[in-house]
Amino acid sequence: MDLRKENILIVDDDIDILELLRRHLKSMDYHTYKAVSVKEALFILKDTFIDLLITDIQMPEIDGLQLLKFSNEHYPEIPKLVVTGYPSVEGTLEVIKSGATDYLTKPFTKLELKEAVEKGLQQNLARKKAVIKAINQKPNVYSDMVGESEGFRKVTNIIDRVKDNKATVIVTGESGTGKELVARAIHYSGKFSREPFIAVNCAAIPENLQESELFGYLKGAFTGANENRNGFFQAAKGGTLFLDEIGTASLAVQTKLLRALQEKEITRVGSHKIEKVNIRIIAATNANLREAIKKNTFREDLYYRLTVVEINVPPLRERKSDIVILTEKFLRKYGIEFKDRLLRISPEALQILKRYNWPGNIRELENIIQRAVIMADGIIEIKDLPDTLKYQIDFSDGELRPLRDVEKEYISRVVAHTKGNKTKAAEILQIDRKTLRKKLK
Repeated sequence: MDLRKENILIVDDDIDILELLRRHLKSMDYHTYKAVSVKEALFILKDTFIDLLITDIQMPEIDGLQLLKFSNEHYPEIPKLVVTGYPSVEGTLEVIKSGATDYLTKPFTKLELKEAVEKGLQQNLARKKAVIKAINQKPNVYSDMVGESEGFRKVTNIIDRVKDNKATVIVTGESGTGKELVARAIHYSGKFSREPFIAVNCAAIPENLQESELFGYLKGAFTGANENRNGFFQAAKGGTLFLDEIGTASLAVQTKLLRALQEKEITRVGSHKIEKVNIRIIAATNANLREAIKKNTFREDLYYRLTVVEINVPPLRERKSDIVILTEKFLRKYGIEFKDRLLRISPEALQILKRYNWPGNIRELENIIQRAVIMADGIIEIKDLPDTLKYQIDFSDGELRPLRDVEKEYISRVVAHTKGNKTKAAEILQIDRKTLRKKLK
């Protein structure tokens, strides 16, 4: 008998109740996950798609109410059913306030459990149908962004919410995760897509030029300023200004950025005239700005202005289910770019890619596929992948020792083990006494 698609997580420290619930739900063709503590339940919630949470209230260490409150904020879409042997009016009210959608008192019948489960799942059914319909109808508006993992969906869901307004957005994530792609997706999938998108790498601009490059300058403002010139703010008029590596901006520039965000106005270098600006700012960083605030290298007030909406792009090691679709994308891209080299990748080589942890994230994956397309013949095999992806042996001593030194140490240990008995030592070493004497000398 095939199980239904719904996954149900049961949390109870009473093993008998846990097993009873599991058997009942299995007979109804549901797939179940069991947890005997809140801590174990959180691990399951983090790594598994759950359609319904069933939890007891009275549990040691951390009780079910805390689990309800936590899941209500972190997983609000999951309906929650409480089963308890200690019913009370006050308890019922607290459970409902904590996010439970229904309440079942022990002992309960199988029919009562069935009705409560169906009621909880029914509440989520309309939402799921709407999401599926939206996914099926939505065109590919995310440009070069592809994926189907939960982490990818979270990013694109936020993009959908912010694409049509000019709220300030900060995109965080490790180097190589595709932060600029997120910024471009926000701009080009929204109603401001016909306006300019200007990308600026703050780290690539010398500190003494950051202000003039961003805000523009007047003729004679400094040596070499031979004419009036617009900055990136003026170039992005009506559109989006993407400030990559915002953590490297000088404190002077940060002060001007704060004013631009607060008052929607800027001043060119060498001018006292205020210019109004109508742009959306998207910033990005792979640095810990909170640590920079503690070190007084980043303004705290600017940080809060930038983080109106925050999008954290997960590293590739946390969205490994996307490796296959990303690999296919890069195979197509470079197959076309290198003149009809549309190659396939073997299952064994693909397994190596899925096993690797990708410290360089998507950028590293793209570079490796690009190299493989150039080097491979017909099908990309394991031999076409870099050695860094393949199984490694970690020598804890840090370096290989000469064989002579290893042999010397081994013989000394054997002789010490036999307490100087050379006959016994020679037997262990499988050499004769004469050879042993030579080696000892």
